[in-house]
Amino acid sequence: MARVRTAVVAAALVAALAPVTFGGAAAVAAPAAAVAGTVGTVVQEGGRLKVPAGEEGAVTLRFTATLPAGVKGPVTASFDLDTWLQEGEAGSSPVSADVIRSACSVNGVSYGECAWHMPYFPPVLNDPPTRPSLDLPAVPAAETLTYTVTLDADRTAAVLGHPDVLVALRDGTGATVAEGRLAGLDFVPGTPPANQRGAVHARDKDGVLWRYEGTGDVSRPFATRKRVGGGWNGYTAVVPLTSATADGRGDLVARDKAGVLWYYQGTGKPDAPFAPRQRVGGGWNGYTALVGVGDGSLVARDGDGVLWRYKREYNVPYGPRQRVGGGWNTYTALTMSGAHDGALARDKDGVLWKYDYLGSVPSPPFQQRRRIGGGWNTYTTITASAELGRDEYPDLVARDRDGKLWLYQGVRNPSSGLVPGSSRSLVGGGWNTYDLMF
Repeated sequence: MARVRTAVVAAALVAALAPVTFGGAAAVAAPAAAVAGTVGTVVQEGGRLKVPAGEEGAVTLRFTATLPAGVKGPVTASFDLDTWLQEGEAGSSPVSADVIRSACSVNGVSYGECAWHMPYFPPVLNDPPTRPSLDLPAVPAAETLTYTVTLDADRTAAVLGHPDVLVALRDGTGATVAEGRLAGLDFVPGTPPANQRGAVHARDKDGVLWRYEGTGDVSRPFATRKRVGGGWNGYTAVVPLTSATADGRGDLVARDKAGVLWYYQGTGKPDAPFAPRQRVGGGWNGYTALVGVGDGSLVARDGDGVLWRYKREYNVPYGPRQRVGGGWNTYTALTMSGAHDGALARDKDGVLWKYDYLGSVPSPPFQQRRRIGGGWNTYTTITASAELGRDEYPDLVARDRDGKLWLYQGVRNPSSGLVPGSSRSLVGGGWNTYDLMF
């Protein structure tokens, strides 16, 4: 490619410098810009277009090409994003197979679905790679051609960023008859799909369990609550084993007043998120805290402050318990981290700590704890969640003594991994009507 570009530039210089005479008069080759009117224009309607990469649905791009007189069809068009995609892990595509779904019409005539091409390339290349492109239909020639393209982008489209769009139209001979750089597209994070949005459950004082599904918008993080059912005041502890999501997934265990542990499997149905309970076994009232660590396994603290791990097994709910270590009674609150990779623990001084989960047996289940920050003793409950925003990080909500609920968005800290951020935003008041949140 570099050699081709050099040859073209050299030929252009020779043509510009070498006069050609016809009948004794010198004629100098005119630059392309001086050939006015032979190539038409392409203009985008309304300026740059914001394209949500998420569940919002399609937006519409419109642009009009003005062609020179006498163009013969069919007219074909190229539509290239002025960017390129770098391959992901293990040489995979950074976007999904159907990252953008588009339908096209020209001058009011529908041409149905239009296909996208999303080539991706290694990080280091000697030549510019092929750009992402859209197939536009071949159409009859006209003085003006107005293209309408819908763009319904999924979450992976956010990696496309803010490209300009290069459009060129060609006549039946292949000659370019119109071209232009559109104002461009801005791919912005949109609402995550339901299986990636978190959900929080809360039990009221009458024993009714309510479900709050994440919206993907941190300015209003929860949709209107849904009633799961009554009778949940029969449990002294309810513990997620895997993070609940807005599509009705997420398993949990619940311990009744007799010390029997019950397993509730997530159904994938938001209006009925739990299958009928299954009995795990008795003797669980010897523990002062139970915490799921994200892979279906469970850790339990006994009255002496010793932590035990119950590894999830395929044939039975849990295998024999394994001792993790002592000293865990220094913590006044223990909860899942929300990141499917460990636990959060608040000590008696109000400092919050993160334990990353290793999971392998027989090694210790946790890495060395990492300090998140102080001041957490102002909260009466701390509940981790899958993502409530649009940044792909797990989040956390905490209720203060006045019943106000606060949202801490997750961040990736170079030294602490995925942890709650240092700033909070108010979700709302009245949450002290609940005696349990998870």
